[in-house]
Amino acid sequence: MTIPTETLALLEQQAIELPSWAFGNSGTRFKVFGQAGVPRDPFEKISDAAQVHKYTGLAPSVALHIPWDLVDSYSDLKKHAEDNGVALGTVNSNTFQDDAYMLGSVTHSDPAVRQKAIDHHFECIDVMNETGSRDLKIWLADGTNYPGQDDIRARQDRLADSLAKIYERIGDDQRLVLEYKFFEPAFYHTDVPDWGTSYAHTVALGDRAFVCLDTGHHAPGTNIEFIVAQLLRLGKLGSFDFNSRFYADDDLIVGAADPFQLFRILYEVIRGGGYGVDSGVAFMLDQCHNIEKKIPGQIRSVLNVQEMTARALLVDTDALAKAQSAGDVLGANGILMDAFYTDVRGDLASWRESRGLSAEPMAAYAASGYQEKIEADRVGGTQAGWGA
Repeated sequence: MTIPTETLALLEQQAIELPSWAFGNSGTRFKVFGQAGVPRDPFEKISDAAQVHKYTGLAPSVALHIPWDLVDSYSDLKKHAEDNGVALGTVNSNTFQDDAYMLGSVTHSDPAVRQKAIDHHFECIDVMNETGSRDLKIWLADGTNYPGQDDIRARQDRLADSLAKIYERIGDDQRLVLEYKFFEPAFYHTDVPDWGTSYAHTVALGDRAFVCLDTGHHAPGTNIEFIVAQLLRLGKLGSFDFNSRFYADDDLIVGAADPFQLFRILYEVIRGGGYGVDSGVAFMLDQCHNIEKKIPGQIRSVLNVQEMTARALLVDTDALAKAQSAGDVLGANGILMDAFYTDVRGDLASWRESRGLSAEPMAAYAASGYQEKIEADRVGGTQAGWGA
């Protein structure tokens, strides 16, 4: 067996939260593509997400997006999730689809617009209280398109003030997680463009504020694993949004663009104490499946994360430390590459079978008939997607 027993035991601790919105229709800025069988409400989203956990054993919770996942009763939604073998997780706010936010939300110059955005986050916290969610995740589309359009410094002041009001409302056992994004939809500057800006604001907020790192939200060539190491060193890495991109941010299947980058990130996660049930770092996906089927796309993503986690756990850290201390440049690099090139797929298939799961989750889902059933049953109504 390639993977030692103790390493396989560590894989038992892996949990990857799924995004509810990944199961709705999505697309590009030019078109949203519809598919047969797409959920029409949050209950059907949860049912589909549960299929991923059923076949992989890796995805025990589902993140919500408000207002896309508004329901009359969150106790009913929570019970529905539990009946399907999963739990409700992170609550994500949305301040990027209301006309009032065209020039900004929590950074807007108009106090009334800022208060509207703050009140929306209060609503999200209410949802958290009903679902038992720990994390409020905030991603902001706020920014400007042209130099001189607004006062960059003043926007930072307004951002700090708005975040402080939101932070004050979260419970003692809850966290605020602030995501950053290099660009888009603002073209000149975004108000939270990088990990340093997010870090500065979360430090100012307090011990229950953390940074969310989306792996697709960086300039080309950025050393993301360095950011991971630094945030872990500083105790401020709260969560990941795992995905891939080739050029701009497209929220593609994680590991699709650069599996080696995913390996390097996960090695730094493990090395820095960010892996495991007690780490406080949440593994999450943030993806929009534009042309591929939703459920298989999520299955592939969580399997990719698991595979690269297994490879990262195989790094001989003692040998690596000795090589590094000795200044053995090629030897140290070789130790890392040996782990990356290890084929762990057979061992992971055996690991799944030992837990009563199919050795091949993609094939098992395809053979289950679930996809055909939802395509036949979910006729009529309004499909979920961007904005719903």
